Amino acid sequence: MTAYDTAFDSREFLKTLTSRPGIYRMLDSERTVLYVGKAANLKKRVASYFRKTGLNAKTRALVEQIADIEVTVTHTEAEALLLESNLIKQLRPRYNVLLRDDKSYPYIYLSSEQEFPRVCMHRGARRKKGRYFGPYPNAGSVRESLHLLQKLFKVRQCEDSFFSHRSRPCLQYQIKRCTAPCVDQISAERYTEDVRHTVLFLEGKSSAVIDDLITQMEAASTGQEYEQAAVFRDQIASLHKVQEKQYISKERGDVDILACLTDKGNACVQVFFIRDGRNLGNAVFFPKIPLESAASAVLSAFIPQYYLGRDVPSELLLSHPLEDGDLLAELLTSQAGHRVELCANVRGDRARWVKMALNNAEHALNSYNNTRKGYAGRMQSLSTVLGLDEMPERIECFDISHTGGESTVASCVVFGVEGPLKSDYRRFNIRDIQPGDDYGAMEQALLRRYTRLKKGEGRLPDLLLIDGGKGQVNAAIKALEELQIIDVRIIGVAKGPGRKPGLETLHIFGEKEALRLPADSPALHLIQQVRDEAHRFAITGHRQRRAKTRRTSPLEQIPGVGPKRRQQLLQQLGGLREVARAGVDDLTRIRGVNRKLAQQIYDAFHGD
Repeated sequence: MTAYDTAFDSREFLKTLTSRPGIYRMLDSERTVLYVGKAANLKKRVASYFRKTGLNAKTRALVEQIADIEVTVTHTEAEALLLESNLIKQLRPRYNVLLRDDKSYPYIYLSSEQEFPRVCMHRGARRKKGRYFGPYPNAGSVRESLHLLQKLFKVRQCEDSFFSHRSRPCLQYQIKRCTAPCVDQISAERYTEDVRHTVLFLEGKSSAVIDDLITQMEAASTGQEYEQAAVFRDQIASLHKVQEKQYISKERGDVDILACLTDKGNACVQVFFIRDGRNLGNAVFFPKIPLESAASAVLSAFIPQYYLGRDVPSELLLSHPLEDGDLLAELLTSQAGHRVELCANVRGDRARWVKMALNNAEHALNSYNNTRKGYAGRMQSLSTVLGLDEMPERIECFDISHTGGESTVASCVVFGVEGPLKSDYRRFNIRDIQPGDDYGAMEQALLRRYTRLKKGEGRLPDLLLIDGGKGQVNAAIKALEELQIIDVRIIGVAKGPGRKPGLETLHIFGEKEALRLPADSPALHLIQQVRDEAHRFAITGHRQRRAKTRRTSPLEQIPGVGPKRRQQLLQQLGGLREVARAGVDDLTRIRGVNRKLAQQIYDAFHGD
């Protein structure tokens, strides 16, 4: 029997406990850490757990399991807070509020080493030379911003390897999303000006960009360069629209808005990111909490776990006041290298921002509580299995359907955070490929789909599922590379032996080995659900197209054969079968049919 098998003697322990600041770790009989806490006065704080009255159910349950307490003395309470946060992340004690998020947040990166710099998304350590803008709440926010930059300034976003081996402009140039510096379609001076405007925009100085463009437009107009003046005019109009959409306040500055709600043993924290007055979007978190945790206590635990070691804005607007708010502000200020304020009970615009965040938290928590064992649980499982930095907000899946190569149709179905987004579904009638060429059909479908998105129709997915194996995945990669879409995770879903559900193999782009999930995996169930919906949607479209084709006369598909001429051919030759049997010379005897048209009619029936 060890010393920890007996009841913990709190009186004896407290006799020797110091009153200095520090952290304490409560352990059970197995030496597992139950709880980590901080204190300005260790003796006073630990003693509060062992009073006879006034303890809530969570604290009573914790105290009953204590077999030992370890303490670490620190110089200051702020130092204790920092140590507490680090230990919670490391040990993940059962009775602490635990943030289930340790991802690196994305930035927009602008290189500085090339003559024609590149702008792109970046995660991880910021070691490359250049400018970093952010952080952004998720990859979707970065993609939206990069898409906007392509429309406004056309600075290249392609990989350096792709850029350096071009002999002709890529598709981005054709759809007016790049100025093709790779093949000298723009001067270095003009490109540098576009880069300068990009930086000003990302710094929140779009008014300065507009002033610059107005000056250049007037100069171009004076010099009778009217086409260039029109380009500047369109940029100015686009920037004005962006300002109307993105600026939520006349103020400029960096602010995060944090709102927390708890219900049914769960908690939701919403964080909105405001940079230079622009709303960059929001992130949602569901930290693990002990029973009876108040929203203010969850926020107190959330803030150090989330912000320590990351960039912190100058202000945090909170939905609830915190007991240790001054201490947190002091610690964050020392970590950030600039003043950080934590503000609750705000007024005016800021109160409306906090209310907006609270409304979002309420909606997200209700959805989480209602669907946590269903769709939301499967989404979380998929994120874990694939090692994603964040739960995907948008999944798209493609499938191909045909009968012996006839009437090929590709489908695209879309799933969001709460299930299918049927208004975003699309079908593509595949043409100009060899019958039965599934790879060519897949490539064509993705090119058509994402060319439209590049032009501004909709948004890119976080996760792209392809019904098929390596061949279909390679076709998808080829299409996305042509469009310079490089930050979408691609997974091929290959059917198992006998097409039996539960035996699917996942081919993940970038991974050497295929992945097979257990048949009872919630992640696999979600993949099957999305894949089956794409299959259903493709088959429905294929059957409709095939039925229409079989109801249609082949003569209707021939250019130059209108209703009158079609009727004339049928009447003079005695029906469709006779038209099909007729030779070119026979067809030229019909009034209005020259030899070229006769050859087209003959080829339509004989496949030449």
